[in-house]
Amino acid sequence: MLANSLIELDRDHYVHPVSAYRAHEAKGAMVLDSAKGMFIRDAQGRALLDAFAGLWCVNIGYGHESVVEAAAAQMRKLPYATGYFGFASEPTIRLAAKLAEIAPPGLSRVYFSQGGSDAIDSAIRFITHYYNAIGKPSKKQFIALQKGYHGSSSQGAGMTALPVFHRNFDLPNANQHHIASPYPYRNPAGADAASVIASSVQALRDKVAELGAENVAAFFCEPIQGSGGVIVPPVGWLKAMRETARELDILFLADEVITGFGRTGPMFACAAEGVTPDIMTVAKGLTAGYVPMGAVLMSEAIYAGIADGAAPEVMVGHGYTYSGHPVSAAVALEVIRLYENGILANGQKVGVQFEAGLARLASHPLVGDARARGMLGALELVSSKAGKTPFAPELKLSERLFARGYENGILFRAFADGTIGLAPALSCTADEMGELLRRLEKTLDDVLGQSEIRSAIA
Repeated sequence: MLANSLIELDRDHYVHPVSAYRAHEAKGAMVLDSAKGMFIRDAQGRALLDAFAGLWCVNIGYGHESVVEAAAAQMRKLPYATGYFGFASEPTIRLAAKLAEIAPPGLSRVYFSQGGSDAIDSAIRFITHYYNAIGKPSKKQFIALQKGYHGSSSQGAGMTALPVFHRNFDLPNANQHHIASPYPYRNPAGADAASVIASSVQALRDKVAELGAENVAAFFCEPIQGSGGVIVPPVGWLKAMRETARELDILFLADEVITGFGRTGPMFACAAEGVTPDIMTVAKGLTAGYVPMGAVLMSEAIYAGIADGAAPEVMVGHGYTYSGHPVSAAVALEVIRLYENGILANGQKVGVQFEAGLARLASHPLVGDARARGMLGALELVSSKAGKTPFAPELKLSERLFARGYENGILFRAFADGTIGLAPALSCTADEMGELLRRLEKTLDDVLGQSEIRSAIA
């Protein structure tokens, strides 16, 4: 009765993020009740292996008591402190210093947001302010990738290049542009690393030439594109794009909201290629989703350009009530301690098993492409392996996948194009990874066994 009552209250009052409102009302919410480790329990008592870390974020798994204790202790001591008027709190100061310590070299300044979307919005504001302050006011054009995701705020959703975030929102804005995704499986020039990298470098050069380098502010990218379907560029792509941006005299922003904090192996995906962006945005794994928080890390040059662009007493008019919230900062410090004391290393170890397991599933009749880096991966399903043909939309493959996965006790991201997105917690054990792969394969087999799907396969 309690669950039914909650479903009715949800139906009548809760506006869900990124959902079809009337369809959700008709279906009703799936109420989650509790979680521990890799498993979530729903209101009906069903245990579900979470292969997606909540929403790419619960990197340490659920139920770490030390994180709960860190939050409770900070709430008792100082539950809120503003960063306005020169105030600060100890955990916020220590977290800013810790992020500067572990980030790619040179990202020494940290601004705190409440999540990834407003981190991107903040970055856009800082970049705009920076160019105005250093006397280059014409640099107002922004470039990102097709299939990229940079949040769903008023500015960030335009940088995002997924149609659902543009529809009826009058986006993207006129100064927001996109170039082709580095998508090896569907790259017209070929899937080999050299072709993918060359295509992206040339696309960025061409777009900057079209807009005029004197008008382009920055290039935004995810080291691995998450919500676009876990698109994994070849090694060397990120470094090539960073170097190209530098040659073109535009800023390079790495959006590590999903890839940060061990998701791809190292603490940050940029580190794998020795890349230091001008600006880096983080969130999700920063607090492992236990409380909201994000951050913008910037180089000293950008900070100085903003800080020295006016008289010392002139304020930079950007800030949020909850910027650098002390409870979130205390949680983040404890989460980072857990990463550094074994969870990051465990993720690197189990990530090898995860990558190998997905590679093995590439031979499944439904799978056209298996791709992964560290604990971030995807299976792209097709009706024809030879033609790389997606399933017809009317078959509603994503709904079939999610439903069968739920029945098999596994949660993953079922993208509309038939791609399964996976992001297990870095704390996942070898046995749990084995069970994850077993349940995933069973789900593929179950869907393959449905007559409509089987008949659609070429």
